[in-house]
Parts: sequence; C-alpha cells; structure tokens
Amino acid sequence: MQTSTLILVLLVLSAVAWQLGRARAVRVAGGPRRKRELHSLPSYYGLLTAIWCGLPALAVVVGWHLLDDHIIQGLVVGAMPAEVQALEPGRLSLVINDVRNVIAGNVSADAVAPAVAAAAATWSRLESLSRLGATGLAFAVALAGGWFTLRRITPALRARNQVERVIERVLMGCSLIAILTTIGIVLSVLWESLQFFRMVPVTEFVFGTQWSPQLAIRADQVGSSGAFGAVPLFAGTLLISFIAMLIAVPVGLFSAIYLAEYASRGFRAVAKPTLEVLAGIPTVVYGFFAALTVAPLLRAAGEGIGLEVASESALAAGLVMGIMIIPFVSSLTDDMITAVPQSLRDGSYSLGATRSETIRRVVLRAALPGIVGGVLLAISRAVGETMIVVMAAGLSANLTANPFEAVTTVTVQIVTLLVGDQEFDSPKTLAAFALGLVLFLATLLLNIIALQVVRRYREQYE
Repeated sequence: MQTSTLILVLLVLSAVAWQLGRARAVRVAGGPRRKRELHSLPSYYGLLTAIWCGLPALAVVVGWHLLDDHIIQGLVVGAMPAEVQALEPGRLSLVINDVRNVIAGNVSADAVAPAVAAAAATWSRLESLSRLGATGLAFAVALAGGWFTLRRITPALRARNQVERVIERVLMGCSLIAILTTIGIVLSVLWESLQFFRMVPVTEFVFGTQWSPQLAIRADQVGSSGAFGAVPLFAGTLLISFIAMLIAVPVGLFSAIYLAEYASRGFRAVAKPTLEVLAGIPTVVYGFFAALTVAPLLRAAGEGIGLEVASESALAAGLVMGIMIIPFVSSLTDDMITAVPQSLRDGSYSLGATRSETIRRVVLRAALPGIVGGVLLAISRAVGETMIVVMAAGLSANLTANPFEAVTTVTVQIVTLLVGDQEFDSPKTLAAFALGLVLFLATLLLNIIALQVVRRYREQYE
C-alpha cells in the first residue's frame, strides 16, 4: 500500500475510533440522559480514542518511511558483487542511481549490467515487503491503541485533561521544529561562511571595493584569484532600498492617514482591499513591469532632458520596488493609527484643535513607534528582494551613488553565484554563504529594532 493511501486509511480509522469512543462514553455513563456523570464531554472521549488510534500509527509510518530506503539500499549493496561494493562512494552512488532508474522505468533492464538489473529486482522485492510490513504494523498499532483506549473509558476518566495535554505537546513539538529549523539554517550558513573566510580575509570581504568572484580554471588565466570585496554589493542594496523607501513611506503613510481618518466607510471598504492587491502580485511580474515599462520610460525621459540613464538602473528597480512595498507600509500604518485610543482624539477636539491638527500633533505622535516599526520591517522586505533587481537593475557590481547607473545587490549575487555547475568548496560558491550571513544579520537587526519599538508601543496603549 502506498504511503499516501495508508495515511488516508489511518485517518478513516481515527474517525471511526472517535465515533466509537464517543458512543462508549455515553454507554458507560448510563445513556444520553446521564452524560452529566462523565468527567468530560463525550466528544473528548472520542477525541482521546482517535488520538491514540491515529498518532502512534502515524508515527510508525513516518519512522518507517525515513528508515526503509536506507536499510533497503544497504541490503541491496550488500547483495551485489564484491567489485561493486569496493567502488568509491561517488562511483557507487552512480550505480545506485542506475538501479533507481531501472526501478522507475526510466531505463530498460536489458540496457544495464546484469548486476544492476538483479539489484533492481531485489530492491523492488524488498520495497514491496517493506510496504507490506509498514501497513501491517501501522494497522496493528492503530487497532491496539484504539482498543486499549476504549477499554479505559470510564465516567471518572479525565479525557479532556489528557486530550489537552496531548495537544499542548503537539504544539510544543511544532514550535520546537520551527526553532530547530532556524538554528539549523543559521549554523549551516555560518559554517560555510567560516570556510569562505579561511580562503578570503574578512577585511577584504567587508572593506574591499572590487567584486569579481570569477575564478579561472588554470592558474595562468587572467583573474584566477578573483576579487571578493562586497562593498559595491552593500552600496547597491542600500541605494535601491533607499529609493524604494522614498516611494513607499510617503505614499503608504499618506494613504493610511486618509483611509483611517478621512475616508468614508464605503470608500475604505473598497480602497483598502484594492490597495492590498499590490501585495499579492508576484515579484517577477513587478520585474517585468520594471524592465519593459519603467526602465524604457526613464531612459527616454533622461534623453529628453540631456541625462544618460542606463537601460538597467537603480532608479527603475527602486521605483518599482517602492510600489510593491506601498501596501506593506500602508497596512501597518493604518493598523497603528486605528489603534490609537479615540479618547486622545476627543481630548484634542475638546481643546479646539482641528482634524488636521489632531492628526499631526496627537494621532501620528501616538502611533509613531508603531509606524517606525512598520517602516523598519518594510526596509527588511526591500533588502531581501531579488527578482525586481535582477530584471531591472542588472548584475554589474558598481560602487556608485548615481541612481541612473546599473548596480546589483546582495541577494542577486547570491542567486548568481549558486546558479550552474560550480565547485562547492571554491571561494566563488562559498561567497554566497558569506553574503547570506551578512544579509541575515542585517535583516535580523532591523527586525529586532522594529519589534522592540512595536513592543514599547503596545505596552503603552494596550
């Protein structure tokens, strides 16, 4: 039985167990009219039965699925001729890949070596036995868990407490998975970055002004040593983010003020969802818009007034990125403004202030910490953008403050360095992890500052 089918059957068994557990709880209580004698509601008894029927069986299926492939591969390799077992790990993996292709039907068994064909047949047989064993063990565990729980159901059984305890542990496990995933990401990026800094000095990477990570195949070729000064990348990232914020912050802030303080309820009900549609547009669409529409318009406008604007410029990428971030700033600012207590507005009006004066001197000042936190989060969004920069700003690592020239960013270079066949232990590839570490630390710092500002605001007004 396929794993997906097995999981579906286990869900059906759990549903049946829920019904049986609920019915038994009502029966042991003496009928529907005496349900008050139960410690918990009958649904909790059914849910407890379903949990002990489904969760252990699901754990068996997951554990079996994680281990069976490795065990089958070991058994198949152990049954192959000695000369195959003595191969290097790289060549042995190629043989195993041939076996998998035969099993999948991508390669005919007649087109491979007899040892590979025999190994494929053995693998298929062991895989069938593994699926049969997983199915039988999962059903046995499910039936045993459901039967054992049904036998334990009595009016005094604290089913609700046990169900809540299980749910609490499941939620704790999900939180632990998220934490461990984050730690794993950080450690993997940090480890590869340390490998890079063993080849390239940290000072050259942080303070160098030349970025040319291309490495020649032979030592006598030009540029064989490469240049890994990341200052042009940092400068390009900051330049494009600054232009984007010049667009997103004023437009997003003023639109939020209008929607929160001036717009009628009907107009707000239409305008706010329409504005937030921009947040749902894929970034690659924004990239097409920047490359095919905005950049040619900027170049034509520049030629009209005597300015030289590159076909790929920081200005085009920044403008479109700012448009993309407008809903982000507007939504957060609107939430902060509407969270300001009405009593502050009423107090300002009672002192004779107009609506505009109240907004400037009371509402915005009260919402300023939240607005600042939202802007910092928007900056983090701009710093991490990739597709718009790739399509509109180019790949040239130019150290310039001129928005009319082509620049590149950290995220674009990370993508460029990891595309294609590369040596994983070369400085060119490892440089992507060093750039990722810097980007991670920068966005982490911005997020921490934003959360601290927002937390201070919430402690004041909640």
